[in-house]
Amino acid sequence: MIDATKIRELAQENLTRDDLFLVDVRVSPAGEIELTIDSDGSVSVDDCVALSRTLEEILDRDEEDFSLTVSSAGIGQPLRLLRQYRKLVGSPLEVVLVNGTKIRAKLTAADEEGIELSYSEKVAVPGKKRKEEIEVVKRYAFTEIKTAVEYLDFK
Repeated sequence: MIDATKIRELAQENLTRDDLFLVDVRVSPAGEIELTIDSDGSVSVDDCVALSRTLEEILDRDEEDFSLTVSSAGIGQPLRLLRQYRKLVGSPLEVVLVNGTKIRAKLTAADEEGIELSYSEKVAVPGKKRKEEIEVVKRYAFTEIKTAVEYLDFK
């Protein structure tokens, strides 16, 4: 079976630009290798093709048959790395917490411990009948987050 650690190392060594980084490596028992890359800017099709061709040249099909897919981390895919969170500071996210709570909020900060989100929340104000909307800034540890994806509103 193809070693995912070896594939990860080869991919990281052969990324064509300094702002590119490896997000995920999956290797199935059937020899299907799936690499996901991202960038601090944007990932082009040429970036994916260049990495795919380089790895095709390095890996030996005579030793083990495989299929290779290199793709970019797309919108709607869960964020996996701190670098991805940092790239999206200032953007809206949809975060699902481990307890099942779903939050749509603006990502205001990200560091090694977790993220900070800013969102509006209706709260009861003493002496008033109606709830008032206030801006809440709250910090969440990565251990509290089940999934987080970039949120696009098409309204």
